[in-house]
This record gives sequence, C-alpha cells and structure tokens, in this order.
Amino acid sequence: MDKTITLEMTTPDKVAFCAQVEFVVLPAWQGEMGILPDHAPFLVQLKPGEVRVTAKGQVGRFAVSGGFAEVKKNKISLFAETAEMAEQIDAERSRQSLEKAQAEVVRKDIDPLTLAAAEAAIRRAQVRLLVAERRHRKGGMP
Repeated sequence: MDKTITLEMTTPDKVAFCAQVEFVVLPAWQGEMGILPDHAPFLVQLKPGEVRVTAKGQVGRFAVSGGFAEVKKNKISLFAETAEMAEQIDAERSRQSLEKAQAEVVRKDIDPLTLAAAEAAIRRAQVRLLVAERRHRKGGMP
C-alpha cells in the first residue's frame, strides 16, 4: 500500500476535513509548501489561500483564511479561522462580499479598525472566488 499522511483541518467551529491523503500544498507566507509522507517536522504560518489535497488520485481544494499548520509524524494539523471545501463555496455570495468590502475601503470617513476588517474581508472573498473558479475549471475530489 502507498504511504499516506493524515490531514486534519480544524476551525474554531469544527473539524472541517480529516482524511488520509497522498500530498498537500499549503499557502505559507514564504510561498506554497508541498508535503508528502515522511516529511520533516515543522510549524508554518499560513496566509489566506488555497490548500490543495491529493487523495486517491483526485485533487480537492479548500479556501483557508490563514492560520498555521504543524507537520509531525505523518500528520498535518492545520488550524484556520475558516476552511471551506471548494464545493461548499457560493461564488455569487463571495462576489457580493468582495464588492461590499471594496466599497467600504474607499470611504473617506473609514476608521483604521474598519479599514483593516474590510481589507481582510477582501482577501477572504478573493481566495474563496479563486478556489471556487479553479474547482470548476479543473474538477475536484468525489
């Protein structure tokens, strides 16, 4: 049997995904990081982006809002504020969120805290749209 690695993706609300996989690509701040079974242990900070998971020859895509991941003993423990499977993303709702946040950041009277929240909302919506669009172009896990 081929070697696998356990991926457990956790948010404050739930375990978003847990499975044996062959390969994982993480959106690290330093750039994308690929992880195969028997990878050296490490801890990495994640930026908002796409997590790609290969299991049984199929690629699954997730939008994460940043966080961190620990790789240790053929297990990836990924912790993020949000993690959504591409199939669960409502692209139209994401477009609306993006437009709303973009309108917010151009306001003249915006305070720094609201500006930071709007900029974070823009990044989340952009990632969600990217992941949803890539899934439709390339397919996904069954």
